[in-house]
Amino acid sequence: MKTKNLRTIIAAAVFAVMAGGLIAGVSTGTLSGFGWDTIAALCPLGALGTMIATKTMIPRAVISLVAMAALVLLVGRAFCAWLCPTTLIYRIRDYFRSPKKRKALAEQKNAEIKAISQQELDSLKPAKDAKDAKGHACGACGKCQPVKHGKLDSRHAVLGGALLSTAVFGFPVFCLVCPVGLTFATVLVLWRAFSAGDATIGIILIPAMLIVELVFLRKWCTHFCPLSALMNLVGRFSRTFVPVINDEKCLETAKGASCSKCAEVCQFDINLRHPEFGELTTADCTRCRACVDACPTKAITMPVFAPSKKKGAVEVLEPSLEDLEPKLD
Repeated sequence: MKTKNLRTIIAAAVFAVMAGGLIAGVSTGTLSGFGWDTIAALCPLGALGTMIATKTMIPRAVISLVAMAALVLLVGRAFCAWLCPTTLIYRIRDYFRSPKKRKALAEQKNAEIKAISQQELDSLKPAKDAKDAKGHACGACGKCQPVKHGKLDSRHAVLGGALLSTAVFGFPVFCLVCPVGLTFATVLVLWRAFSAGDATIGIILIPAMLIVELVFLRKWCTHFCPLSALMNLVGRFSRTFVPVINDEKCLETAKGASCSKCAEVCQFDINLRHPEFGELTTADCTRCRACVDACPTKAITMPVFAPSKKKGAVEVLEPSLEDLEPKLD
């Protein structure tokens, strides 16, 4: 079974169990706040928001934050790839797209990523000296500009706004628009409408808010999600199950051939071979293994502990601003 199918099955199964418990009134909660009997856990962002709103150190919230930090250190943003209903919705949307639309989107993404041609690639030179299919310097065509990865991005601005609004208004404001919570709320209002005829304005408002966030706010996960921003702050220190490229097997470094398969399949726009051309870095790796499955030469692995940089293996970690300066000249 392909890893992609396995991720979909697991996310769908978890969502079905949670949604079923919500409909049946069983105290399982949702992925925003779940548990059983006296054991309960909050979403880390909700936990942080709750403590800020109440100005109280809540033991259950602290435990949730510590558990989240430990899990992110171990498996990065695995929640986003394996459990998050938002990602599941994106997969369902892609499944129902017409083959023509899917092909067009794939070709567009490939064109943006493959700025390095097989004829011009020089594996011994840095990415700034590479050429695209038209002979332009990499990035000169405007389709693949280097990204200066800093400490913060737009997601962290949303995170800051969410926490500030919580302090101002006295309750976790973002929880009202969180797509994870809205997904389960949509299930609940639709169930009540069809089972008990309890139709309210929520049956229009809640799904509409979810659609706006996931359809009109392009790339929610990479540009807006404050939860991913929170996990990114911890993921920068994760060194387990980090993708590693074996230079002796990689087509670009071993044979001087253009590939970019790992970048094409990454749902979170991480360019493993050339991190400076991806929107995110491996600090946001979801351990989905898509790059591992897509690599034609099996040059990518995800060992329990990433080895130190040595001949034949490259640990792809988040570059610092100092590392990127020479490439951006």
